[in-house]
Amino acid sequence: MNNSKKYVLIVAGEASGDTHGANLVKALTRLSPDLQVKGIGGKHMAEAGVEIIVSASDMAVVGLTEVLTHLHIIIQAHRKLKLLLKYNRPNLLILIDYPEFNISLARLAKRYGVPVLYYISPQVWAWRQARVKKIARRVDRMAVILPFEKDFYNKRGMIVDFVGHPLLDSIPSLNDKKIMLRELGLKKQYPIIGLLPGSRNEEVSGLLPLMIDAIDILSPHYRNIQCILPLASTISPDLIQRILQKSSIPVTVSQKNIYGILSVCDIALVTSGTATLETAVMNVPMVIIYKVSPISYWIGKRVIQVPHVGLPNLVAGKMIVPELIQAEVTPHRIAQETQDILNDDQRKTHIIEQLQMVTEKLGTGGASEKTARIAIEMMR
Repeated sequence: MNNSKKYVLIVAGEASGDTHGANLVKALTRLSPDLQVKGIGGKHMAEAGVEIIVSASDMAVVGLTEVLTHLHIIIQAHRKLKLLLKYNRPNLLILIDYPEFNISLARLAKRYGVPVLYYISPQVWAWRQARVKKIARRVDRMAVILPFEKDFYNKRGMIVDFVGHPLLDSIPSLNDKKIMLRELGLKKQYPIIGLLPGSRNEEVSGLLPLMIDAIDILSPHYRNIQCILPLASTISPDLIQRILQKSSIPVTVSQKNIYGILSVCDIALVTSGTATLETAVMNVPMVIIYKVSPISYWIGKRVIQVPHVGLPNLVAGKMIVPELIQAEVTPHRIAQETQDILNDDQRKTHIIEQLQMVTEKLGTGGASEKTARIAIEMMR
């Protein structure tokens, strides 16, 4: 056991986890400046002072084929952390999402007497709920970021804290809308439509062309239509430009902060995921789009146990913005849902009011700080 300085082992195997992990580590070291932190993470966690044992970029894989080709890296990473847990025990193991790897690691921590804090729950409430039994046996405390997750884990006998959603701490103070329009090269005309096709190449390749075709259908009805697309750091600008070449409507592509871009939008077309919550906290009406491979959808229909795919609707507990799923994702349906909102001021106002309520349910901010305090308490 490490009898010198206290140290934390932290595991974030994906890009979003790297960002949240970095903010958590900064909060931890503010509270305990002498604390040492090691683990799996990316550049943000490294910049926050984490001693990176394995890079998250080597661990973040999607799909069976990629998992198989990276399996030796994942196994080596698991072995390295097992040795640390056994022979150089940390005072605390913090796990961030990344369920298959992290739930297995929690079993080892339990074996070697290392307390476990799970920050940002895997979505076991949506599918494969049987995994929650493993989590309950292996994890000492949960720090969850969606309000309904607290009841879900409480009912299963776990110690759980709702710390709020960390994206609330990412919203910058924004310029005046006129200034933002000028910075983005847009005119003050109606409507401005945000296009958020996802952060993975396969999502963008499959969904952006459908969004563009929907805009072409809408354009005769709105003489001043403008479109803007925030470019995710994980997406190649060349891929975007190849798709946009087929559009008769110019689309502004920007690498500016997504919240600044959303602040000028009248409506957004958004691929299901975290971007739907980013759109919600900016009070922008949206059409949520969800489409995967036929095999993935066939499997998903049989195991997913939630009534909605969009996070704003899940947090609200009801359908407040339209969702188009699988076969419904066509240019004509996207255009129709968009037009129905744009042409109905009363409905648009109602959606904005509901999105404000969703934002309130996401907490008051300070998720990293609250989780850091829980971690310090567990180490005492």
